[in-house]
Amino acid sequence: MESIISNETISSLQSIVGSQYLFTDDETRHHYGHDETEDYNFPPSVVVKPGTAEEISAIMKLANEYKMPVVPIGGRTGLSGGALSIHGGIGLSMERFNKIEIDENNLQAIVEPAVITQVFREAAFEKGLFYPPDPSSQGSCTIGGNVAENAGGARALKYGVTKDYVLNLQVVLPSGDIIWTGANTLKNSTGYNLTQLMVGSEGTLGIITKIVMKLLPKNNHNILMLVPFFKSAQACEAVAEIFRAGIVPSALEFMERDAIDWTLRFVDGVSLDIKDEVEAHLLIEVDGNYPDVLFAEAEKIMGVLERFEIDEILFADTEDQKNALWKMRRAVGEAVKSNSVYKEEDTVVPRYELPRLLEGIKEAGRKYGFKSVCYGHAGDGNLHVNIIKGDMTDENWQTEVPKGIREIFELTVSLKGTLSGEHGIGYVQKNYMDIAFTAGHLHLMKGIKQLFDPNNILNPGKILPDNL
Repeated sequence: MESIISNETISSLQSIVGSQYLFTDDETRHHYGHDETEDYNFPPSVVVKPGTAEEISAIMKLANEYKMPVVPIGGRTGLSGGALSIHGGIGLSMERFNKIEIDENNLQAIVEPAVITQVFREAAFEKGLFYPPDPSSQGSCTIGGNVAENAGGARALKYGVTKDYVLNLQVVLPSGDIIWTGANTLKNSTGYNLTQLMVGSEGTLGIITKIVMKLLPKNNHNILMLVPFFKSAQACEAVAEIFRAGIVPSALEFMERDAIDWTLRFVDGVSLDIKDEVEAHLLIEVDGNYPDVLFAEAEKIMGVLERFEIDEILFADTEDQKNALWKMRRAVGEAVKSNSVYKEEDTVVPRYELPRLLEGIKEAGRKYGFKSVCYGHAGDGNLHVNIIKGDMTDENWQTEVPKGIREIFELTVSLKGTLSGEHGIGYVQKNYMDIAFTAGHLHLMKGIKQLFDPNNILNPGKILPDNL
C-alpha cells in the first residue's frame, strides 16, 4: 500500500479538486492527523477537500489504481481514533459538504456530512421539527461522523440513536461507484439493508456524501431534575427502578462525584452546593406536549427515588437553569481531559447490570493501580469509563492499564453487554474485539470489508483486530 504520495499523484489530485483544495504542508497535515482520542496524531501524507461526490469518485479510482489509503475526515471529535490516518495516504476532508434541505411536508431532511449536528437540530427546530440524537459534542461533531459511528447522546434513551433516523444514503464506494443505499420512505423491505450496514461502519465501507434523515414534530415542554445520591451503586440501581415504575424519561444521565467536581471547576457559569457525602448524581428529564402529564411522571419518579439514600432534588425552574445543567453534563469529557492524560472506554450493558459493571470497574482499578471517573447515559446502560493516568508511571500506564481494560470489557460482555455503545471501535479498541466476537464473526466482518474494498484502501487498520 502506497502511503508516500508521489509528485505525479499530487498533480492528479490537484486536477480533480483544484490546487486551492490540496495541502501538503506539515501544519495542515498535523491539524488533520488527530481527533479527540487521547494524544494520538497520524498526519495524512496529503489533505484534499473535495466538493462533490463525483470528485470523491475520481479520488477513489485514483487511490485504487495506486493502492493508496484514503481516510474520510469529519469534525475530528471522535474518541476511538476512527479518523486517524495511521497509514498516511490521502486525508479526505469532507468539510465542503455542508448543505441542509428540509422537507416539511414529509418530515425529512437531506443533510450533507459536514453539517454540524447542533446546526442541523436548530434548523429543524426552527421549522417546528425535532432531530433527537444529541451527542455531547453536538456543537462541533458532524452528521457524517454521527452516521459513521452511529452516535447516540442523552436522548437516545427515549428516541433512539442515529441509525433510527437514517432513511437513505448517497455513498461513494471504494471502487469509485456512486450509489443510493435505500429509499426515502419510512418502510423498506426491498433487498438487503445496505443503509444500516453503512451506519456505524466507521468509514471503512464507503464515503457518505448525502444523508436522508427522518424528523419528528417537536415537543413543547420538559422537566429536568438533578438528583444527588449518597451511594453511587444506588444511583445505578435507581435507573432500572424508574423504568420498572412505567416511566420512560427522555434522558437519564449518571455522573460520579469526581466528574461533577472536575466539571464545575472547568465550566464557567455553573455552580452547585454538593454535600461531601454525595457520591453521584442522576440528571433526569421527561418531555412531551402536556405539562400535567409531565408533572405526574415527575411525581412518580420522585416516589421511586424516595426508596434510596438521596439528598434534596434540584428542579431546574428556568431555561437558563436547564441549559446550565446540560452544559455541565456535556462538558464532563473535556473536564476530565483537562485534568489528566486519560483513556476513555465506552461500555454498554443492560441497564439492570449497571451496579455490577460500576463495581467491576472500580475493582479493576484497585487491581491494576488506576483511578477511573465514570459517567454516561445510564438510562440505556451506556457508561463512559475514563481511566486516569494521574501519578501512574509510564511503564504501568503502558502495561497494566490494557490488562485492566481487557478485564472491564470481559466483565461487560459477561453481563450481556458489548464494547461500545456509541463511540465506535476504530483504532484503539480493535484488538479487544475478540472478547465480544468469535473468530467466525470476525472473519464474516472481514469478508464484508473485502467485498466492498478488495484493495483495503478505505480507512484501513480500523475495527478489525491486527491479527485477523
